[in-house]
Amino acid sequence: MDFALQWPPGLCTCSFLCLDYSSSHVNEELLFMLQNITLCVLPTKLWGLPPTTSTSCAGPGVKNIPVPGMNGCMANDSLQNTRRLCPPRVYVENRLSVSYVPYYLPCPEIFNMKLQYKGEKPFQPVTPSQYPQPKLLEQKPTELLTLTPWLAPIVSEGTFDPELLHRIYQPLNLTVGVTVFAVGKYTQFVQHFLESAEQFFMQGFRVHYYVFTNDPTAIPRVRLGSGRLASIIPIQGHSRWEEISTRRMETISQHIVERAHREIDYLFCLDVDMVFRNPWGPETLGDLVAAIHPGYFAVPRQQFPYERRPLSTAFVAGGEGDFYYGGAVFGGRVARVYDFTRGCHMGILADKANGIMAAWQEESHLNRRFISHKPSKVLSPEYLWDDRKPQPPSLKLIRFSTLDKDTDWLRS
Repeated sequence: MDFALQWPPGLCTCSFLCLDYSSSHVNEELLFMLQNITLCVLPTKLWGLPPTTSTSCAGPGVKNIPVPGMNGCMANDSLQNTRRLCPPRVYVENRLSVSYVPYYLPCPEIFNMKLQYKGEKPFQPVTPSQYPQPKLLEQKPTELLTLTPWLAPIVSEGTFDPELLHRIYQPLNLTVGVTVFAVGKYTQFVQHFLESAEQFFMQGFRVHYYVFTNDPTAIPRVRLGSGRLASIIPIQGHSRWEEISTRRMETISQHIVERAHREIDYLFCLDVDMVFRNPWGPETLGDLVAAIHPGYFAVPRQQFPYERRPLSTAFVAGGEGDFYYGGAVFGGRVARVYDFTRGCHMGILADKANGIMAAWQEESHLNRRFISHKPSKVLSPEYLWDDRKPQPPSLKLIRFSTLDKDTDWLRS
């Protein structure tokens, strides 16, 4: 059940709200929501009642329940004995001048209530769909495509005004989360990652880094700027790096449910063995964000390393696919990231039950899901580059890149 209120201009706020419902009109679900949501401030003119200075609700079994901006009152009896809330009166005191945003003013607390994570739909295989492949270098070899066929912007240098976007997003008081996994020998990359992020990542915004590790004592302390936090979250280590990779989606989705959905607005899931080299700002914010892999942005999709075995839930047919996305960078609104990571995790579990592991573990499932659940914003390879490759003329700068390292030694 969704709630939203229209706030007409020029109306005063209510300090107390009382409602009366007969037992035949109030169901358990409504009573539960009334007990568990923060009520919005209601204007008195909507009720057509004169203002008064009364500050309490009379009647037996009535309990005042304080909520931000107003007070509510509710029957103190159990749901089994009564379904009555206090009589239909609105008490108003202390008319206040109100600053409001025109049009519609939703209740943020009610929007947060949507993150219940209950009743998710079971995993269902996706029906393949075939259409021509979009090509990032379709116009000219030195110019990147700026819009996908499903009308999602492809973000690259020159496609946005950073100062304008900063002025638009900063008043929204957003908090951006970042998850990284530092397991085993990968703890050595944490300091370089955080120091470069403090220099370039989402400057002027609140940021919360979530560092998942099996060895918290190995994580160095890095000085962070104002409004920027780092949380070290212990996780179980695994002997095989493939197992670590496949557990990532599960860990992120569980973390969102247990904690992150209360602390952040957007979440980016990044690899820790990477470094920021140029500003990464609000141009990357979107409902569901993917980044094009640097190794496959200029090749036909027949060469993409998709999972090609039909037994796997990550299977991609020969005529399917848009871009090949890197598993090192994805994100979006926290609720959408939860849906996405949980969907990938369900596919991984289905594969495990069938005794199969996708070709590139969670990256294979990520690409399968992005085919059926299109990203609302796509980041060009300048947001996911590889230091072992020379910078092509189509990329004006590199913002985030993986370090040149001995991968076999790190995974041993």
